[in-house]
Parts: sequence; C-alpha cells; structure tokens
Amino acid sequence: MSEDVKAQKFSTLFRWFDQNGDGRLTHDDLHRMAELFTGLAREDDTANATAMRDAFETWWQLLLTHGDADKNGEISRQEFITVMEAQVTHPQHFEQAVLAIVDALMRALDTNQDGTLSQTEYVRMYDALGVPPTHSEAAFRLLDRDNDGRLSHAEFRTAITEFYLSTDPKAPGNQLLGPLDQPT
Repeated sequence: MSEDVKAQKFSTLFRWFDQNGDGRLTHDDLHRMAELFTGLAREDDTANATAMRDAFETWWQLLLTHGDADKNGEISRQEFITVMEAQVTHPQHFEQAVLAIVDALMRALDTNQDGTLSQTEYVRMYDALGVPPTHSEAAFRLLDRDNDGRLSHAEFRTAITEFYLSTDPKAPGNQLLGPLDQPT
C-alpha cells in the first residue's frame, strides 16, 4: 500500500507537469512549469526566478539522465514514477531539485519577509499554478499545523517533504495538489 501511495502522488504530479496533456513529459513541459512558478515572483526578483528555473532544469536533467529508459528525450508516466522514487527523492538530489524550488518560491512570495504565507496568498499561489482553490483552501487548513492562520516556511517545507517522501496515506502534505483519489 505504501508504494501505491507514492505512485499515486507521483502520478498526480506527472499530470500537473504534463502541461500540454499529451501523456509524456518533455523539456518544454518542465520549462512551462518553471515559467508558471517564476511568474509568481515580482518582476524585479531575478534571484528567486533564476533559482526556480535552475532547480527545474536540475529536475529535468535528473529525469532525462536517470529516467528516460528508451532514450527518446521524453518521460512516460511509468518512467516518471520510477525515477521520482529512485533519484529525484533521493537525499542526494531532493534538496537541489525540489526543495530549492520551495525555498525560492517562499522567498519570492513572502514580500513582507515575515516567513509566512496567509491563506489568501497560499490559495492565490496554487490557483496561479493550476490547482483549484477548493483544493488549496482545504490543504491550507491541514498544513497550518499550529493553527495560527499562516503557513510558515517550515510548515510549507514539511508539507512538500511529506508529499514527496511520505508513505502515509493520511499525511497532510499529500493534499498539496488535491485529493489523491483522483483517477490517474
């Protein structure tokens, strides 16, 4: 069951990353995701935009190098699930590929530098990234572990880490992109 939970999460992530909906990931899909994320930064925030682009490029290189089994320059859903488990979520790569995006995104969105996101900021962010507000509003309530109405950088990192690494089907971070019971 635990591996099924991760496969389900990675399948959800695959659908999110597959920007043109053709059932395969290409460099262009990851580039489009990077642009969605960097579009959340202020125009003059080149440091965080660059950090996000670089992290998405690192992620793509990991997918291509370790996951493109048939060497066609594309990543199938199954290749994605396999490489996510074996390489991207490996401690050697997780920080530079995934958490680097989280950290830059948090810095970009935290314009008052208080280290937190309000529910409105959080929902607006995920709406811009293509996640329906009904899902992100529900997720925010689960992720705000201290119930202070704000999501700290640490709480956001914990949620992201749970999404990628946890095998617990009830982990709050699993809800980042919506319910896991969606068809894959």
